[in-house]
Amino acid sequence: MQDLTGKVVWAIGAGTGIGASGAELLAGAGARVVLSGRRREPLDDKVARIQPAGGEAYAEVLDIADGAAVAALGESLISRFGRIDIMLNSAAINVPNREWANYEAASWDKLIDIDIKGALYCMAAVLPQMRHQRDGLIINISSWAGRYDSAIGGVAYTAAKRAMMAFTTNVNLEDGRNGIRACAICPAEVATPLIDKRAQPVPAAVKGRMLKPIDLGETILFVARMPPSVCVNEILISPTWNRAYVGNDEPQAPASSA
Repeated sequence: MQDLTGKVVWAIGAGTGIGASGAELLAGAGARVVLSGRRREPLDDKVARIQPAGGEAYAEVLDIADGAAVAALGESLISRFGRIDIMLNSAAINVPNREWANYEAASWDKLIDIDIKGALYCMAAVLPQMRHQRDGLIINISSWAGRYDSAIGGVAYTAAKRAMMAFTTNVNLEDGRNGIRACAICPAEVATPLIDKRAQPVPAAVKGRMLKPIDLGETILFVARMPPSVCVNEILISPTWNRAYVGNDEPQAPASSA
């Protein structure tokens, strides 16, 4: 496995959930991690958790829907650190009204600005430097909905995650020859704050059976530790109790051994 000591990581969407867990574990493995997100407070909270444990972390507020701001921060980080080794791209939103029957142009446009355009801006900000280095890793947090149709995720979110899959594949298609690798991690339901924004509240018992952010953090760390000669193109991961398969059925009691 690759030693991450001193590697420069730019973690997008790192204030909460999957991005925060991934950033914390990468910092714990010795990487220098820049955490970005729209809100200062959760970023500072994560930095305050990482630094006392001996990790190196910095907070940079960023709205990834602002392409000029993404490009400017990317240039600033490259000037500051001299390189970017890993981009963790975890920022995403969803909308409460997810079906065609409840189409809302404004909210769907906002989702597209963040989940599609934002991901594009972030990747474009680091790829030239990674080509110059002839080395780099992009980890995109896609979704089960990026691989399979999902009524749970909804129309716009599913489309956005399909776009992220295409972004990832085409990095490997074009830039594998330049030493750059990209991985799409496709989780089914994860108990993050995004779950609480659904139109229909998710019961605590259901959330308890979902993947946890730490599960994805460990997955991110696994991908990051792969040697430069290895490209993990895609990881599809779900809770054992996967509602894409079992629906809303309740788990059965264990069979008696008597």
